Amino acid sequence: MPSSWSSSRPDLHLDLDPAGGRRSAVENALREAVRSGRLAAGTLLPSTRGLAADLGLARGTVTAAYDQLVEEGYLTARPGSGTTVADLPPARPGPAVPVAADSVEPRHDLRAGRPDVSAFPARAWLAATRRVLDRARPEVFGPADPQGRIELRTALADHLGRTRGVITTADRVVITSGFYQSLGLLAAVLRARGATTVATEDPGHNLHRDVIRRAGLTVTSLPVDAHGARVEELTRRTDAVLLTPSHQYPTGVPLHPARRHRLLGWARATGGTVVEDDYDGEFRYDRRPVGALQGAAPDHVVHCGTASKTLAPALRLAWLVLPPALVPEVVRAKEADDLYTEALGQLVLAELIATHAYERHVRAARIRYRRRRELLLDRLAAAETAVPTAAAAPTTAAPLTAGPVLTAHGVPAGLHTLLTLPADGPDEPAVLAACARRGVALRGLAELHHDPAGRPGGLLIGFAAPSERAFPAALDALFPALFPALSPALSPAPLPAPASRPDPGEPR
Repeated sequence: MPSSWSSSRPDLHLDLDPAGGRRSAVENALREAVRSGRLAAGTLLPSTRGLAADLGLARGTVTAAYDQLVEEGYLTARPGSGTTVADLPPARPGPAVPVAADSVEPRHDLRAGRPDVSAFPARAWLAATRRVLDRARPEVFGPADPQGRIELRTALADHLGRTRGVITTADRVVITSGFYQSLGLLAAVLRARGATTVATEDPGHNLHRDVIRRAGLTVTSLPVDAHGARVEELTRRTDAVLLTPSHQYPTGVPLHPARRHRLLGWARATGGTVVEDDYDGEFRYDRRPVGALQGAAPDHVVHCGTASKTLAPALRLAWLVLPPALVPEVVRAKEADDLYTEALGQLVLAELIATHAYERHVRAARIRYRRRRELLLDRLAAAETAVPTAAAAPTTAAPLTAGPVLTAHGVPAGLHTLLTLPADGPDEPAVLAACARRGVALRGLAELHHDPAGRPGGLLIGFAAPSERAFPAALDALFPALFPALSPALSPAPLPAPASRPDPGEPR
């Protein structure tokens, strides 16, 4: 559908495909024009009123399309200056990768464990950086302590004691470059001490199992139920256990108090090591966050934390709070692994913690994420009422049984919600393919089981990664893709699968 403008504005020549809806047609046409270079960086676009009149559309449709492309970075909008094409980085040439003709790049990132990096406190970080550099001594720019800057270790000891109930001093804190390094260092030290077996939650993070195995340790399954990990199955043959007690990944349940006591009893009786991954520990929405397990047995529990979820994965800052006996060995392993973690970022984070800017940021994030979780569950409940049941579905379709189509799990906490799929509905790969075909990136439950055979399928719906403005649009894309995939009555034609792109999991 061509457009015509005055000589001061471009002739966009937008060819709209109405199959996916008017707004999507405008978005797709403009996006393709920018990607192909037909609309060059800096090009001034028509006003929303002018483009709407030319295309015969409502102005609100064009405004929504512009807003979406601004959010995605294709366009730039400045008050009084109009909307222009953004200056995108040039694509790097590389080997061609076969891609299925019907696949699309994820447009909406709803993968679990990914924070809203658009909310990174850039101003506070910049102000703290200036203060740090203004008073930095020359040695700050030289080689650093493998254990980490004393300023950050001291700040963390105070912060974790106040907010997570951790009992520690700075000399028991080791700074690392992310949780994966923390876990790798611990696994190597335990192996050197003679450990052979580590129990991990089932389901649990698959990449964590890989890290432990690479250290030469055997991984065993510790099943998870509605009360968390079944710690009663730990034996004397288990040397260590890796848990997410505050908010289990991926089921979202906290470890029951009785099981906490039993777990610590096992550690004291056997000398086993408990590795506490404080996954999403800061984000509880209905009450104060559950206190860290370490506070009840600081000589038997290793507490692991990271700034990846609260600030941004790119910072590569994490920490271990260790029993005294493990500190020298972990520090030696850290020195051998990468010598030391980048120091300036440690000092800036210490400054944010000391001035309480870090806590203010976490509180604000908690409010945003709680609001998004509630919106997700409200939309889920509303969508389920529209799905046919066995009584209402046409006889020509294979209807779902009456009752909930999807089941949400977990307490109000964390950055994702687990939805398990009905036993008589489509399998997990089919649902993920249907969502991916519509540009929605999700993570499935199957790969998180030690052995997925015979286990229920599920979807981990992350509600943190999109920005505040983009999250409602992500849900708008999710539910029409999700429920037709679940209900043959609503979508009788099978959907072709997109090209396979493995998800490495969230960076930690």
